Parts: sequence; C-alpha cells; structure tokens
Amino acid sequence: MTFKLSNLSDDEIAELLHTSESHFVDFKSADITPAKLSKTLSAFANTSGGDIYVGIEEVENTEGRELVWAGYPDQEAANPVFQVLEGLGPLANNYSAEFFASAKEKGLVLHLTIYKTQEIIAATDKKVYVRRNAQSLPLAAEEAVERLRYEKGLKSFEDELLNIDVAEIVNSATIIEFMLDTIPTGDPDDWVVKQRVMVDGRPTVAGVLLYSDNPQAILPKRSAIKVLRYQTKTDAERDFLAFDPLTIEGSLYNLIYDAVEKVKQIIEGIEKLGPTGMEKIEYPEEALHEILTNAVLHRDYNVAADVQVRIFDNRIEIESPGRLPGHVTPHNIRKTQFARNPKIVRLINKFKNPPNKDVGEGVNTAFEAMGKLRLKEPVVTESENSVLITLRHESLGSPERIVMDYLEREPEITNLIARELTGIKSENSMKSVFYRLRESGQLEQSPRVKGKKPTWRKPAQAGGEVSIETDDLPGFDFGSDD
Repeated sequence: MTFKLSNLSDDEIAELLHTSESHFVDFKSADITPAKLSKTLSAFANTSGGDIYVGIEEVENTEGRELVWAGYPDQEAANPVFQVLEGLGPLANNYSAEFFASAKEKGLVLHLTIYKTQEIIAATDKKVYVRRNAQSLPLAAEEAVERLRYEKGLKSFEDELLNIDVAEIVNSATIIEFMLDTIPTGDPDDWVVKQRVMVDGRPTVAGVLLYSDNPQAILPKRSAIKVLRYQTKTDAERDFLAFDPLTIEGSLYNLIYDAVEKVKQIIEGIEKLGPTGMEKIEYPEEALHEILTNAVLHRDYNVAADVQVRIFDNRIEIESPGRLPGHVTPHNIRKTQFARNPKIVRLINKFKNPPNKDVGEGVNTAFEAMGKLRLKEPVVTESENSVLITLRHESLGSPERIVMDYLEREPEITNLIARELTGIKSENSMKSVFYRLRESGQLEQSPRVKGKKPTWRKPAQAGGEVSIETDDLPGFDFGSDD
C-alpha cells in the first residue's frame, strides 16, 4: 500500500512542530500501539473529524514539553495503523492519508485526516470515544452513547411517543387549517396515523411540533425561539439588553414565519454608520428566513433548550441546540445534506407556502442572499452543544475601497470611523490600511489640529484615480489615534 509522499520545507516543519494539540489536532508517537491509536480515531470520527500526525511526539526538556519529529523508517512500517483503520468498519471509507518527509529530520510522519462519520465508531476495546478539546474521552454510560446517537442522527427525538390526549393534534386549529388548505376531503385522524405522527394511539414529538396549537406547553424549553436585542457590538451581556427577551411560540410553521417577521422589525430600527452617514441596517430576508428555518427544522429536539436569535449592532447570531447531525461539519455544510428530523422536514413542506421551499438548499440560499447585498458570508461554528450561524453586517469590499468610497463624500476620515465602516477591530490594523493607501498615493494625513483626533484625507494634488496595490506593502504597528 503506497500513499502520497510530500517533502516539507524547514519552515513548514517548524510550523508543524509549533502547532498545539486541540479539538481537531493530535500528535502520536510512531511507537503507539494500534489499539491505543484506535481511541483517537474513534473520538475524531464520532465528533467533528480532525488531523492526526503519527511520528511526532511530545518530549520533556528543561523548558517543559516540546514536539519532536521521530517518524517511521519507511511506509511499510506504518502498515499496522492502516490495518486498524480498515478494521474499524465504516471508518475505512472516511479517512485520507499521506506521508511527510524532511531533508533534515529522520523518518516519515504519517498524516491522517479523519472525517466525521454518520455512524458511531468504537475503538478496538469496543468502547465509544468522543473528542473534547485536546482529549479523547470514553463514553462510559449507555445514556451518553444514546445521546451520541441523537447527535449523529441515527435516532431522532421526533419519533418519541408522548402521553398526551390525541385531540392535541387531531382537533387543533393548526391541523384543521392545514387539512382545509392541503387535503380538503381528508380526515385529521387518518392523516396523523398514515404519516406515523400518531403511533398506538399516542402522538409523537413530530406530530405535536407540527400540528399542536401550543407545542411549548407540552415540550417546554425545546420548542420556542428566544429573540434578544443587544445594543453593543461586543459580547452578549445583560447590561446591553435593549428590552426583555422575546419568546416566539406556536406550531413550527407559525413559529418560523412569526420569528422572521419579529427579527425584521427589530433590525429595521437599527442604524449603522455608512458612507453617506447613518443608514438603516439591511440584512436579506432570504438569509434570515433560511437560517431560521434550518435552525428550527434541523435542531436536536432532545436538547432542552430553545433556539436563540441574538441581534447586535453589527451582526445577528442564530444558535440552534445540538451539534451538526450525521457527517455534516461547518466546512462541508454547503455541499452535503443530512436531515436529523426527516419526518418534520417532509411534512412541513406539505403546508401551503412551506418555509422550506427548496428542500436541502437553505444554507446555500442564505450564502447567496448575503452576497447579493455585498455582505460577507455567514459564519458557521459548532460548539459542544449547539451550532451557531453568524450574519455579519460587514461589506465584501476591501477596507481600502471602503475608505476611498467614504472620502468621495466626506473630506476626512478618522481611525474610529474607518473601523466602523470596515468592521476592522484593531486600531493598528486600520492604520496599516491607511499607510498602504498613503504608499499608493491615494491618502495623506491631515494637518494635526490641537484637541482634534488625527484624520486622513485625499491628497490635495490628487487629480485622478490611482490603482490600489496592497499585496507587497508592509504592515505597521503604531499607537492609538482615536
């Protein structure tokens, strides 16, 4: 078995040996036993995937611990690793491998990229492991393994049976309106049985979420949307709340549309400094709608937490309880599909004007909608218990272009105003933009006026447009001028 061999430069090796172990990276000695390595393989496959470098190990020295290169004598020496990979069932099709070599270091380092799997992968000791920070931890209790089944979408909470009166879903205003719109001659009692949202005379979680008028009374803390408005650009702190958090309730169909409408109303009241002065903040309704729809339809209903929408002065955060399902990761979310709650996704699409019109295309639609307004793409991050999607109100234009557009209308610009416009947080980083523009002949510093903040302006002698070349210009680090 032969794999790609890459020769690393001294700089690449130095960078690799200064990498810290983390939730996504681990280093192992070439002497590690396959059984022990299988624990790390299991952990990465069951969580978010990651990179393992076999042949780089930690050693103690007088200054603490450091990573050293101690690779295999040849590729064949790593065969036991591939044997254990092939022996872990579904993992055999969910990894890639390559070898690294160096002119100065001895031996070959095996670089394994482990992908998140849809299935649960157990190590050779038959235990299931997950990755938490820089550790691979076993799931000792069956309850924890069961929780992992929900996380991966192998089991869906939508099918859980509830001990409630069936009238909750067969005699509600929601299902009556749905039947009149969709199947006028149908009978709600027959419908819920045929669609398997009532089993053995008991409604399922999916049935309650879709057809109950008030699912929140039956499934508290896991079926509403909380909307919070923070008058700040920094962290979510109680002192910055504009008003008490709003709670949106109702069946899933109404929940999605009501939440989008409420978020829109709040956003329309926010202003942001723009090239022409204070401007209304504008986010594409398609992006809000699609991301909220995904947060509701694909969340893990086994987690006792509501969807949260946090509105800041410069961004919107939409947090959905539960990790990404199946093999989905923040990196492949636009290219792959996996429905944690397939019954909910399918049945809500049967409503008149369904919220998930293009099934499976919601995330892509949100990305495209942000691009149409020349705003940066949504940012998807995953924590231990939730998925966070952030819509930033930051322009796709380069900082240089944004500064020059502002100076088309205003005589001067300060570091603070420029950071407001570009979304750059660091004063020194913003200064680097100013200096690049100065070096290209587009900007000069205004004469200093006592008691006035330093400003920048177009050169008085500038007679035309000068191209902005920024790639080869150095950065600078100067003190504050705010």
